[in-house]
Amino acid sequence: MPEPRETAVYTHGHHESVLRSHTWRTAANSAAYLLPSLKPHMKILDIGCGPGTITADLAELVPDGQVTGVDRVPEILGQARATAAGRGLANVDFAVADVHALDYQDDTFCVVHAHQVLQHVGDPVRALREMRRVVRPGGLVAVRDADYEAMTWYPASEGLDAWLDLYRRVARANGGEPDAGRRLKAWALRAGFTDITATSGTWTFATPQERAWWSGLWADRTLASTYADRAVEGGHTDGAGLRRAAAAWREWGARDDGWFSVLHGEVLCRKEA
Repeated sequence: MPEPRETAVYTHGHHESVLRSHTWRTAANSAAYLLPSLKPHMKILDIGCGPGTITADLAELVPDGQVTGVDRVPEILGQARATAAGRGLANVDFAVADVHALDYQDDTFCVVHAHQVLQHVGDPVRALREMRRVVRPGGLVAVRDADYEAMTWYPASEGLDAWLDLYRRVARANGGEPDAGRRLKAWALRAGFTDITATSGTWTFATPQERAWWSGLWADRTLASTYADRAVEGGHTDGAGLRRAAAAWREWGARDDGWFSVLHGEVLCRKEA
């Protein structure tokens, strides 16, 4: 097996404000592009599973198959196991793994899935090659990532403009690529895939409840998460700058006409049979 080569630092960490977002994610709102391809018997690898909500959904969709969720952070897997146990799922397991060097044999899985992973890794093409290696001939690698530069909102906000600029600088300093969504097809081609279906999907936050939730978690993340620490320690901003960004989020969230959309790139890559 190749040695791990992870060089990026996960920008967000696992503060409560981050997990507030991660536990909201479902197969329906975050992997709809993949779902029509699933069959009850499939063996699936879910990379970067975090607290396991998508993983558990996938396990319910393949009742005669098996889903393995992997993450680089051992601590978060306890929450993922609790998620699966709470749903009474017997066809799911979890392990620690680095996507750059997966500890699985060639041609092991029917589907390899990764949601919001490649934007945070040091070598996304190598990661895709590893996914391609462990998926069976005829199987699918399914990847979805946000594209921060393409995020858009109303009304205009200089504070959110400043937040977005800051976030992208911090993410790149950590070794990631925050505008990964638009790059997924190019990365897949470089990884050796030739049968690629490239699509896009969005999250939209517009109701009072959606705005309060989205703005609140980002305001809290901006002030108290690992991202906040790295923004200051890296010299990208100071405490006052973080407070201004958090205030901009809360101001936007309180607007009756507020609207925010997150664009995601998606690729379904079929391995040659």
